[in-house]
Amino acid sequence: MASPVSIITVDEAINRIKMGAFQRQVLFATGTCFMADSMMVMLLSFLTRRLQRDWEFDDNVSSTITSSLFGGAMIGTLILGPAGDRVGRKPILILSAIIISTFGIATSLCNDYLSLIAIEFLVGFGIGGLTVPFDILAEFLPTETRGEYLLLIKYFWTVGSCIIPLFAYLSLEIADSWRLFAVLCALPSLFSSVVSIAFVPESPRWLVSMGQKDKALQILRDAGARNGVDIAKAFPDGIALADEEVESSNFGELLSPRWRKLTLTLWAVWAGFAFCYFSIIMTITRIFDEEDDNDAGMDFDYVAIFISSFSEFIGTALAIQLVDRIGRIKALVGSFLIAGASMFVVCVFNVSLDRVAIVSFAFISRASEMAAACITWITTAELLSTNMRSTGHAAANSVARCGAFFSPFLVNDGDLGTIGIALIIASVAAALFASRLPETSGVELGKAIILEEEEEIRRIESGSPASGGFW
Repeated sequence: MASPVSIITVDEAINRIKMGAFQRQVLFATGTCFMADSMMVMLLSFLTRRLQRDWEFDDNVSSTITSSLFGGAMIGTLILGPAGDRVGRKPILILSAIIISTFGIATSLCNDYLSLIAIEFLVGFGIGGLTVPFDILAEFLPTETRGEYLLLIKYFWTVGSCIIPLFAYLSLEIADSWRLFAVLCALPSLFSSVVSIAFVPESPRWLVSMGQKDKALQILRDAGARNGVDIAKAFPDGIALADEEVESSNFGELLSPRWRKLTLTLWAVWAGFAFCYFSIIMTITRIFDEEDDNDAGMDFDYVAIFISSFSEFIGTALAIQLVDRIGRIKALVGSFLIAGASMFVVCVFNVSLDRVAIVSFAFISRASEMAAACITWITTAELLSTNMRSTGHAAANSVARCGAFFSPFLVNDGDLGTIGIALIIASVAAALFASRLPETSGVELGKAIILEEEEEIRRIESGSPASGGFW
């Protein structure tokens, strides 16, 4: 057999297939997973408050129901994320969607809060696979367009957030059925499993790391053909893919000397953003819950909640505009600080503000926190190497669920002033840790830490002091 005429890296191959219809179909399929997951998380901000009235349980039970979902997600990420590195991205993507849709529909069959806690834990377990579709999309994108395109997936999350108030109004107010509400919110998960099977191939990067280079090359050729690329020119006969550096993909490796500083910094950022993001959403729903003010009217101020949900479109758009202009890290730090400051105003000065002012500051806070969430997701995917990506992303997501786990107890049990103070402190802390992350703008996927190591070696060889850090 003739030797290959040339060997190219996966990054070079991805650049050769260019951007086009193939990436759009992968974006649609993985995006529907994000939309479905968003809806399953957001429904609890309405459902728990409705069932608290119907089933007459206290705030602690309400907090436990919501926290059970985050607890399940924490366990799910620890299992499904590493599984994405071992058995492949696509199987875990499909499995996660099936788990979410199955137990999402089962939510409508619950008759007491104990069964609801158990079912929401299982829904959360499926949500634990949320990092995998994001990683699949990242691994199909050229370097120069990766940041902007990765953020497009967050629009699907926002669509889910905006659909939730509409579904809540139609089912809770017009149909007066929380069971219908639960079913409606679960249907997108079922749809996402179908489109994932139809439109998403296995990641070529993962296949190469597993030694399946011929299969990876064929997927890339098919992708290029879908984009209208001249395959004979882009991938001539005899071309082959280079081996990728193979690293262990267990959680222990994340705390090895090479990865420890990055891992702990990422974990701090993820815990901070998740705690703030979900606390902000639940606080806004609490503020615009009109039960006490209008017993004869609607349960919620749906217009105000929809406006705050729509703000996530603005936050995602801002992130897209900023990440490649001022860099990931500056945009991330600024987003955290603006979100925390705005929510502090809403909570601490709530009594003295009129409705327009409250809606406006809530809009700014949620938009900024969404921007921070977007940038955190893409920065994490860009920092981690191929064999560490799903495991590392899963570990960070699991830590995030720990942060989110405590948010219902803060929002349901604390007064607004306490909530505002807690959120500004958490936001400043998250911004501080985010400022210590390496910049990934314009850097090949997974190569930022290598560049940082090389810079550290040059600094030491030149006699300059080693770089500082928290750890």
